[in-house]
Amino acid sequence: MSDVPVELIENRLRGLLKATRCGHIDRRSFVRAAAAWGLSAPAAMLLLADAGLAQIQAPLPPYKPTQRGGGGTVRLLFWQAPTLLNPHFATGNKDGEACSLYYESLAGWNAEGQLVPVLAAEIPSRENAGLAADGRSVVWKLKRGVKWHDGTPFTADDVVFNAEYASDKATGAFTAGTFNDLRIEKVDTHTVRVMFPKPQPFWPGQYAATLLVPRHLFDAYRGARSRESPVNLKPVGTGPYVLADFKPGDTLSATINRNYHQPNRPHFDAVDLKGGGDSTSAARAVLQTGDYDYAWGLQTEDELLKRMEGAGKGRLHFASGGFVEHILFMMADPWNEFQGERGHPQSRHPLLSDLAVRRAIALATDRAGIQQFIYGRAATATPNYLHNPPRFRSTGLTMEYSLEKANALLETAGWVRGADGLRAKDGRRLKFVLQTSQTSARGRRCSL
Repeated sequence: MSDVPVELIENRLRGLLKATRCGHIDRRSFVRAAAAWGLSAPAAMLLLADAGLAQIQAPLPPYKPTQRGGGGTVRLLFWQAPTLLNPHFATGNKDGEACSLYYESLAGWNAEGQLVPVLAAEIPSRENAGLAADGRSVVWKLKRGVKWHDGTPFTADDVVFNAEYASDKATGAFTAGTFNDLRIEKVDTHTVRVMFPKPQPFWPGQYAATLLVPRHLFDAYRGARSRESPVNLKPVGTGPYVLADFKPGDTLSATINRNYHQPNRPHFDAVDLKGGGDSTSAARAVLQTGDYDYAWGLQTEDELLKRMEGAGKGRLHFASGGFVEHILFMMADPWNEFQGERGHPQSRHPLLSDLAVRRAIALATDRAGIQQFIYGRAATATPNYLHNPPRFRSTGLTMEYSLEKANALLETAGWVRGADGLRAKDGRRLKFVLQTSQTSARGRRCSL
């Protein structure tokens, strides 16, 4: 599209928006047509949002709350236990999921991939003057009447503080990169402006969905003192639950927030979370013994899960989400020092820097077999890293499994098979170290 005048692209997109507004084409057709003019699917959805055409909520689940509480205590089993409750230090889903009981973000993404407000009063758009015409700033209006669990009002100062807190290198926040290349300023008590150094088509970035902590409790623990804060283990948020007890790496309990800002939510009166064990024992505790109501992140072979379901104590529900199970390769050199450190970003992996090796690995990965013999109902083999929502799913990518082609690629590239079965080139053996969490499903996947 580099040879197409910008004015022509802009006029065409305006025409597509008009056709969508008039009902001549649906939103999915708009996204496909915009892609033909060089626009990514997320950017196309933001154009629809700006035009007021994409703020349609996903269908509600069958349960429609009519009151707050009344659901009793829900018992959760996480075979990877949370170890801290500061979302800026969350090192995995185990900590992030636990933090989400207490903390909330400006906005979140629904099942349709649309941005919906949480602590924000509304989603910024051109219509509500939230998005600047030059694409360099976004104004967020905050929901009024929201209070932290200790009764302190939630204000713009809290939003600004989170950006400053996480961006401070001395803090060592996991979310530091979320606030790169942006600055947040307070407009008034319940309005903030996010500013970018250049036009930003994907203006929500990651910051909009980042869980926020209270300024008045963390301000004294900025930078190098960040790990000393007692609130790292005793969260005070705006979320649906209030901390009752937390034993890092073991148990967590929470009670309902009677002053929660969302009407008729949450449903459960209390949450008890137990951590530890493994995926299989977690599944057994729900499906066979009934000791728990929900088991998180099951990475257990489907055939074993089917046998457990036979006990009649629990059942499995499968929902196709936005995450994909994948093997992530380190492209830097993990073995040899470069500028005084191993794995330096400017170094190159001695094996994976060869394109033929990467292509051979792709051809030698039996995605369909992994789904059929390991995950079964719990997964869908896909060549897409962005698999959901379905409208973002590419239909132009294919999966191919061919050991013959993989071997031919390596032979042509000079990787010669030795007497021990391993290939080598220039004295380098084609051998990798794979690391994963301890689950039978992931272990079998790596062996394949």
